[in-house]
Amino acid sequence: MKDQFFFNHNKMKHRLVVLGGGESGAGAAILGKEKGYDVFLSDAGRIQDRYKAELDSHGIPYEEEGHSREAILDAEEVMKSPGIPHKAPMVQEILQKGIPLVSELDLAYRFRADSRIIGITGTNGKTTTTALTFHICKHGGMDCALVGNIGFSIARQVALDPKPLYVAEISSFQLDDIRAFRPDVAILTNITEDHLERYEYRFENYIESKFKIVKNQTAEDYFIYCEDDPVTMQNIKRYPFNSNPLPFTMSRELPKGAYISNNRMTVSGRETLTASIYDFALKGKHNQYNTMAACLAASVVGIRKDKIREAVENFEALEHRMEPVMSIRGVEFINDSKATNINSTWYALESMVKPVILILGGVDKGNDYTLLMDLVKEKVKAIVCLGKDNTRIHQAFGKDVAVMANTDNMQDAVQACFHLASKGDVVLLSPACASFDLFKNYEDRGRQFKEAVRQL
Repeated sequence: MKDQFFFNHNKMKHRLVVLGGGESGAGAAILGKEKGYDVFLSDAGRIQDRYKAELDSHGIPYEEEGHSREAILDAEEVMKSPGIPHKAPMVQEILQKGIPLVSELDLAYRFRADSRIIGITGTNGKTTTTALTFHICKHGGMDCALVGNIGFSIARQVALDPKPLYVAEISSFQLDDIRAFRPDVAILTNITEDHLERYEYRFENYIESKFKIVKNQTAEDYFIYCEDDPVTMQNIKRYPFNSNPLPFTMSRELPKGAYISNNRMTVSGRETLTASIYDFALKGKHNQYNTMAACLAASVVGIRKDKIREAVENFEALEHRMEPVMSIRGVEFINDSKATNINSTWYALESMVKPVILILGGVDKGNDYTLLMDLVKEKVKAIVCLGKDNTRIHQAFGKDVAVMANTDNMQDAVQACFHLASKGDVVLLSPACASFDLFKNYEDRGRQFKEAVRQL
């Protein structure tokens, strides 16, 4: 495929500078190198050894723990990793000099050839929806890859192992910088307040970022969205789209899209599929929404309805997302460490049918715990706090939850929960907070939880 973006400013090769040496940056650098660009990667921090080894193996020069201004400002194009904000001084210098910024998504899209892309975004549910969509497509016989925030970066996949279909989890940070990226199928699971520190604490800026997933779509494409999500529906007319709308809902029957009525799901994509919600591998109301979205996406890319039904029934839960660990003396342990915000914990509690011992806490993002109050009163018999500062959790729930305990490590938290639990209870790790006060990340938190449970 001819690269329409190839420039020749009296140089032999198009000079691409990559800012950031994580998964997105390394993937973009490898793709640029594979396509014949003169690539240089720069990271203000340290680059992980595995990425340095990869850059070395591909012959890509790089620097870490600082930026060389002259080398960067000599670029004809800069790929900025999504985690780097626009207000970063180096990015501001690049913009002031008029050097074009390209996102990793746009770079991958440039070289996708004839491949199709299912792009999935939203505040909650996008990881589960992405994994389930990939599972259905793979089960249905498609040669596809799981990319983006889950799996490899899409640029790396395009460079090293291109596929006819990419199923991509896409964050708002990634969408911020897109110019050309156009998914054949776009899914918006929902929108609630999150990451507002990146968006000048203006919710409308975050909403605008999410809707960018449809801005380049055409009449050949599909937009799958939740008709029951108030923020999506309040803003959908503000961001016009040209693609085919496919809503999903639990509120009414739809001629086109997906709905659940009387515990049966109906999906009208290319074919019409019906299935009982009791056969879904993923339980809970929130996962019924995720399942509708994934089934719609799979249907419009051509997966047969019998294969969709089979895949929905045999899908295995993701690690750290409502992941059953084990039962000990009639007490069930569930790892939902990926619940790093209030809404994720709300969905977890909403799906509980047994009394809950809830592990909450970590780095608070300015959480409004009152959103959990009704569910906590209804379902939670004790809260075990896990964090360096649990003051706000005590202030929120101290009057309504009879038993609250403080812990500062996972082993003590799990021991306290087991002591407080009775046969028939559930111990739920769903912290509603980021993890980096006591753990490396939410994966580390979840693995420590599972190990502590096994040691019981």
